[in-house]
Amino acid sequence: MKSFYKYLITLVIIGMLIIPESYLYAGNKDRSGQAGATELLINPWARSSGWGNVSTANVKGLEAMFINVAGLAFTKRTDLVFSHTTYLKGSDVNMFAFGFSQRIGDAGVIGMNVVSMSFGEINVTTPDSPEGGLGTYKPNLLNVAVAYAKAFSNSIYGGITIKIISESIADVSAQGIAIDAGIQYVTGDMDQIKFGIALKNIGPRMKFSGDGLLETAFFPEQANAFSMSTPSESFELPTALDIGASYDFYIGDWNRLTLAANFRSNSFGKDQFMGGLEYSLKTYLMLRVGYTYEDGITKKEDRTTVFTGPSAGITVSVPTNKEKGSSIDIDYSYRATDPFSGTHSIGARFVF
Repeated sequence: MKSFYKYLITLVIIGMLIIPESYLYAGNKDRSGQAGATELLINPWARSSGWGNVSTANVKGLEAMFINVAGLAFTKRTDLVFSHTTYLKGSDVNMFAFGFSQRIGDAGVIGMNVVSMSFGEINVTTPDSPEGGLGTYKPNLLNVAVAYAKAFSNSIYGGITIKIISESIADVSAQGIAIDAGIQYVTGDMDQIKFGIALKNIGPRMKFSGDGLLETAFFPEQANAFSMSTPSESFELPTALDIGASYDFYIGDWNRLTLAANFRSNSFGKDQFMGGLEYSLKTYLMLRVGYTYEDGITKKEDRTTVFTGPSAGITVSVPTNKEKGSSIDIDYSYRATDPFSGTHSIGARFVF
């Protein structure tokens, strides 16, 4: 336990030192909408999103790079994961994610993932042509992350992720970098008790630049035009702190029921409380449900998010080599929204 507290305190101190003072007013609803790169808060993976991102304490494998990178250390050999998300069905917004993780040595694991978000074609409009007719453009959001996680002991796991952020259209773009860090602690006779803490999206401010910010201007009584650049205001990243716990109930040799809870402190939004249940039939079938609560979410007139709270998911796993533990897994998740027809994710996982 002493080692666990040492790592936990170290993580918190590091976070306090590198997070700017303006980030520390967590849960401040008055700052909602003031951060950028908020796609960093959208889970693109089908398995962990099925129970509302509640698995800070017990997430394992590649998807831990989004939830809590410490869980990446549980990769046994090689994981390869693909996922597609229909975000707010009916809005033509889609997310595509790909990643792999590889064990190196006895305790370390490296991981990499790429997440892309597309919005379809949008009409170009100007003050002189507000109805469009000037063509279309395609916004592109792309995040590339690399991570390293390690088992420090049989109970303590930690990791760090570095993310490169890119947001662009044809003539304006912004790039940035962010860091995640996390710790998991496992205890109990059957490793059934788990705790986790993760700091996410810690990084410098971002700023847009490009030819799209240029404007044509004229000096009085002069016919020649000149280009004038309109400066873009910089913005901060949506930093968040997650603290979670979970407990596994084993029923016979085939059944597991996991209860998980999580608290998220958002620097640019309301704090969130998450709860979830997952049932597992060996490793062949997993069913999960979750609920995310924040102030005002239960009443439509008070709700400030498109998500209404409930989420659910299913995993079907087909073993391909029982001796090596290889399998092919299919994951699906649903997150309820109002309006739109929910957010749907489907993914495939190959465990070698």
